[in-house]
Amino acid sequence: MPRKIDTVAGRSALTAVADAVAADVKPARTELATAVRYLLQLLAEKAPGHAVEVRVPPFGAVQVIEGPRHTRGTPPNVVETDALTWIALATGTEKWADAAASGRILASGVRADLTPVLPLRP
Repeated sequence: MPRKIDTVAGRSALTAVADAVAADVKPARTELATAVRYLLQLLAEKAPGHAVEVRVPPFGAVQVIEGPRHTRGTPPNVVETDALTWIALATGTEKWADAAASGRILASGVRADLTPVLPLRP
């Protein structure tokens, strides 16, 4: 993460995205980006490490979970999902198994299951 997002900005963006989703309106790109980056930041704080790369294109990616460090090429443990799915998983409004079963999570590698560290917020 190049820039740390403060709690007030992160929570404000999450609220704005949740309100837009509830109203069946497309969230503003800046709020969506801030919410995704804030939750990726919280994940990195909760589960520091370099064994799993979590990608939420085009907004961000972090390496998390203790284990073997990855430095070059495609990491062996990768999780990739879209922004709204990531927010739902991170906030606990959707379960990992449900999102994975519906094909909205691409996960590869033996450590690429974030169930033990999600949700990030109650």
